[in-house]
Amino acid sequence: MSSAFRRLRPERLRLQTLLVAVLLIPLSGTVQAGNKRELRVMTRNLYLGASLNAAIGASTPTAFVVAVATIYSTVQFTDFPTRANAIADEIGTNRPDIVSLQEVSNWTSVGPGAPPSLDFLAILRQALVSRGLRYSVAAVSNNANIGPIPLLLCSGPFGSCFLTFQDRDVILVNDDTAADLEISNPQSGTYQAQRIVSTPVGPLTFSRGWCSIDGELDGKRFHFVNTHLETEESPAEQEAQGREFLAGPARADGAVIATGDFNSAADGSTTRTYAILTKSYFDDAWDTNPGDPGFSCCQNETLTNPASQSSTRIDLVLTHAASRALDAVLVGDMPFEANPPFWASDHAGVVATLRIH
Repeated sequence: MSSAFRRLRPERLRLQTLLVAVLLIPLSGTVQAGNKRELRVMTRNLYLGASLNAAIGASTPTAFVVAVATIYSTVQFTDFPTRANAIADEIGTNRPDIVSLQEVSNWTSVGPGAPPSLDFLAILRQALVSRGLRYSVAAVSNNANIGPIPLLLCSGPFGSCFLTFQDRDVILVNDDTAADLEISNPQSGTYQAQRIVSTPVGPLTFSRGWCSIDGELDGKRFHFVNTHLETEESPAEQEAQGREFLAGPARADGAVIATGDFNSAADGSTTRTYAILTKSYFDDAWDTNPGDPGFSCCQNETLTNPASQSSTRIDLVLTHAASRALDAVLVGDMPFEANPPFWASDHAGVVATLRIH
């Protein structure tokens, strides 16, 4: 063996040792635990498809029935089956471990010639399945259940067609990460504080509520909650719901993650609920983006505005105790089609990566 070869051999051995060490890094317990303790979550308001204000403001039973027909015509126009494909694409791109959904509407129309019923949850889940994405329903809050109301949009005489509207909040869990993520204890409830609206057909309420699950990630436990609070037009009810949320479903030992449409502008320009939530208990994942307003609401009722009209941030991912946000981004804040409806929802969504300690 030449002396030159003997001099080079130790260097080659050191290089081989270094390469083996680099290749083995992903298999080490420390790095693997670090990856496992990162949880990606998404909150998404699906938009029920129309504003209910026309019915809420109706002055006579006839005006109410006409308003309901107008609302459901708008729901058909805003075309949730198409919008669901865009939202499924967002989920496919970001692959969140847990998805919280609000305004998961179920519009049921019956009668001769009635327009199609629309179950947003079934439609979205089918869009996910068609992309090879496996998400299971982990918890549901059943909120408003309004109807049946006579529906004018059918071929039969008045009184032969009816429409029922159901609102839900839903938590989905990614089945493909189930091996590392254990989910248990689904819970749901409604708030004592509720806005009650007087209409020509009687009092109506949206029955705002919440749903939650408990989780365990690499031995670290966390509590995950999804909610949709009352709108800013009823600040007293919304703020009361925010306090109920803090005192009840948001309370748990260890890490707490709260997601949803809180309907309270983060800059304090509308109601005090955001401050109530974040002053002493929650941290806001969007704080990882200093200087970025992160506007998530809202596009117009028919989703026909080509340029965004969002001017408030009300869709939030919040953390408490042994959880910390690493990043947060908006999704659905750009038009997804060249023709209306331009937007997947009147809201943008938020995806955040969290570290569970």
